[in-house]
Amino acid sequence: MKSFKLILAVIAIMFGTMSAQAGGPIKFGPKVGLTVNKLHFNQDVLNSDNQTGWTAGAMLEATVPVIGIGADISLMYVRRNAEFMLQNNISKDNRDYIEIPLNLKYKFNLPVISHFLVPYLGVGPSVSFLTSRKNIEGAYKNKSVDWALNFGIGVQLLSHLDINARYGLGLTKAVNAIDNSTQAADIEGKNRYWTITLAYLF
Repeated sequence: MKSFKLILAVIAIMFGTMSAQAGGPIKFGPKVGLTVNKLHFNQDVLNSDNQTGWTAGAMLEATVPVIGIGADISLMYVRRNAEFMLQNNISKDNRDYIEIPLNLKYKFNLPVISHFLVPYLGVGPSVSFLTSRKNIEGAYKNKSVDWALNFGIGVQLLSHLDINARYGLGLTKAVNAIDNSTQAADIEGKNRYWTITLAYLF
C-alpha cells in the first residue's frame, strides 16, 4: 500500500508540472478495452494459451503544444485470464488487477489531417497490483505486484476519441512456485499481453 501511494504521489507531481509547461488543461476521460493475455513460463511443464480479458477505468493526458511530446496515465481495473495444461488437466487462472500504465508519447503533426486525426507512438512502464488472491494448487501462486514495459500505437480523432493498441512485456514474475515439494517447483511465469482500448477525453 505504501508503494501504491508513493507511485500516485510521483504521478501527481509529474502531471502537475507537465500541465504548467503545456499551458493548458489536462484532458481526462473514461477508458475501456479488451486484453489478450498469455503467461510465459520458463518451463514446458505448463503450456499456456492466449486468453481474452477486459479492462475499464480512467485516463489523464497532457501534451506540450507544437512539439507533440506528451504523456498519459491511466488507472484501470484489469481482468487477465490464463488457461494451461498441468499434469494432463486444463487449469484456469482468472486474475484481477489495478493497473497504472504511464506512457510517454509522440504525436505526429500532419498538415490538414491533424485537425481531424492525430497518430502517435507511446512507450512506458506499467505497474499492476493484484486484487484477487487465487493460487493454482500444485503449481504456483500469483504475485501481488507486477511490472511491465508497454509499447503502443494509437490515434486521436477530433481531439477527443483515443484509440490505442499496446503490447505489455512483463519484467517481473507474475507467478512463481508455491513450494519446493511440487512438481512445478521451479516454475516462473511472466505476463505477456496485448491491450486494445478506447477512451473519450474531455
